[in-house]
Amino acid sequence: MSKVARSWAAIVGLVAAALLSANSAAVAQEASAEEMAKANNPLADMKAFNLQNYYIPKLYGVDDEVANMFWFRFAAPTGRVLWRASLPLPTVPTTSGDAESGIGDFDLFAAYLAVQKPTLTIGIGPQVVAPTASNDALGTGKWQGGLATVAFVAPSPQVQIGGLLIWRASFAGDSDRSNTNVLAFQPFGFLQLGGGTYLRTSPIWAFDIENEVYNIPFGFGIGKVTKIGKTVLNLFIEPQFTVLHNGAGQPAFQLFTALNMQFTN
Repeated sequence: MSKVARSWAAIVGLVAAALLSANSAAVAQEASAEEMAKANNPLADMKAFNLQNYYIPKLYGVDDEVANMFWFRFAAPTGRVLWRASLPLPTVPTTSGDAESGIGDFDLFAAYLAVQKPTLTIGIGPQVVAPTASNDALGTGKWQGGLATVAFVAPSPQVQIGGLLIWRASFAGDSDRSNTNVLAFQPFGFLQLGGGTYLRTSPIWAFDIENEVYNIPFGFGIGKVTKIGKTVLNLFIEPQFTVLHNGAGQPAFQLFTALNMQFTN
């Protein structure tokens, strides 16, 4: 594993360990039931900043190589539209045998909140991906556009479920690079255990239609929601195991860790 990959993988882990212990400190508060439910709602009507990391120690068809995907994500509402911008910092193996690290392709999603109820939130809108990768191995070299829709259902304070569906395809960019046509579905579910602790699952099922490649993992993890001042902190770890796949370079296992922050008024 490269030094860069180790660095990004360690960031969330170190912050996670610090914040888990912070719950016992005087500065930390217990989040309310509403704040705990919103902490995992991707359509929550508040500003949020997320640090998320996928550490991938094993790839199908690639011997003795690992990968890592670190994400910066920022969300902010304007009226009934929630904007979410994402920038990845990937580390991937290359054919030369060395890992390549840098900036990936920038992603912007604008979700119109068609339904906003305490027990149901639905958002739908366009998504665009810009070819900002610092190296060919880290991005597609293509402008991509498509649609995304999200549903978040909270039938009770203890249970939240939902899903994110994304489709996008290339429409411009480097003519020497392959076209893209991607479908991704992320089902998610959360079970509140009390005291801010919860169980979670949020795998991403990815289908590369252009190249007939797919990866379907299953995940199960644990998280902790706490509050410091006006910031709700959501910290979690979720191992994810692939149950179905086709194509080389797909993750056999990945460890999803994150620190998500929401800023209340």
